[in-house]
Amino acid sequence: MSGHIKVHHIAVAVDDIDSSLAFWRDALGLELGGVDEVPEQKAKVAFLEAGESHIELVQPTASDTGVARFLEKRGGGIHHLCLEVADIDAALISLKAKGIRLINEKPLTRENGRRYAFVHPGSTGGVLLELYE
Repeated sequence: MSGHIKVHHIAVAVDDIDSSLAFWRDALGLELGGVDEVPEQKAKVAFLEAGESHIELVQPTASDTGVARFLEKRGGGIHHLCLEVADIDAALISLKAKGIRLINEKPLTRENGRRYAFVHPGSTGGVLLELYE
């Protein structure tokens, strides 16, 4: 992979976004960009600005999701790292050609048009990696 790559956000799995905002927004003073439902991921998310990157609080809205299983097994904490790339299609092709295990071989698209895909932690040293375009 080459080209523009930057940390877009670090996602933190939480049981309750509202109570988590007491720390991230109120105690630290990070600006809340908004809270949104993400139906395709069965989650509610809040993005807080942290310099050029963001902290994403992720609360599952169903018990059959990866985030819900993560919380049940490990409790709250860092869930994934998201890198922004200039061309997600090229990034996925390049990673697959290098034998990297992908969760999504083709990008998914959010309601807001943002394209994203996940790289399996088995290929990243244990970190769930999300790519954003």
